[in-house]
Amino acid sequence: MPLVQIGPGTAGRGNPRLKARPADTVHLRAFLEYLEGERNYSSHTVAAYRADLERFLTFLQNKSTSVHDVDRPFLREFIASLYDLHLAPATISRNIASLKSFFRFLLRRGKVPANPAAGVAQPRRAHRLPQVVDEGAMIRMLDTIPIETPSGRRDRALMEVLYSAGLRLRELVGLRLSDVHEHDSTVKVRGKGKKDRVVPLGRPALAALRAYIVVRPAASADAGDTVFLTDRGRPVYPQLVQRVVREHIRRVSEIERQSPHVIRHTFATHLLNHGADLRAVKELLGHASLSTTQVYTHVSAAQLKRVYDQAHPKA
Repeated sequence: MPLVQIGPGTAGRGNPRLKARPADTVHLRAFLEYLEGERNYSSHTVAAYRADLERFLTFLQNKSTSVHDVDRPFLREFIASLYDLHLAPATISRNIASLKSFFRFLLRRGKVPANPAAGVAQPRRAHRLPQVVDEGAMIRMLDTIPIETPSGRRDRALMEVLYSAGLRLRELVGLRLSDVHEHDSTVKVRGKGKKDRVVPLGRPALAALRAYIVVRPAASADAGDTVFLTDRGRPVYPQLVQRVVREHIRRVSEIERQSPHVIRHTFATHLLNHGADLRAVKELLGHASLSTTQVYTHVSAAQLKRVYDQAHPKA
């Protein structure tokens, strides 16, 4: 079934939140189908584009304008409205990026005379280093997750796999039993852009998985061979995983952010702290660009500086 549905709750028609000219919704529908079918974007990414562009099309409708008539000053007015909503700079940057891609798509297909979003500046974003759980706390957390119940074994396995393989939240949720290759201690991961990669799994993660599989509930019809299930045999959902991760990080750390992505940050930072090659970490994380991975070198450097300040007599 395609990710881009033409019906209630989507950009096609019947969306109660979307007020836009019919021709503009046709353009949006074609763009989303292009992202899914030709660019191979994930449903999560397509949904983000949809949300951004629905906001823009509603703004167009309120101004009695269509995409054919948009120029640079009009885009500046729209971007100013985003600031008026007190959106975060990262959210505004994503909206601008969505507009650039949308108008580039329309220009290539001869639907607009020019790309008014080309050259529009992105707001400056504060560069914050990823927060991580230190090694001692991470090991203590994993070793003390109760496993007396099936859900406890699931949570231990879930946390071990997150840390062992550095998975994104949606990669973990979509993991299947057939993706786990115990004979060579690896797991096949379907990442962003539906790109597959193979990642090693450590012995503790494999042992936790084996212990969970023994008590794993019978899968419902829609679960198939999904690894992690609820008590009712349905696939775990992102909010459940987020709740589990938050609960266990809180037991051992006072860091502000407590999410599955923090475990991914922790995975990468601990590898680099122990001398892993940056390019190897890039491949393990499934990053398209090395520059995305380089942020973790700054985290490792910051950690080294703290160790230096605490240990060197003339620090």
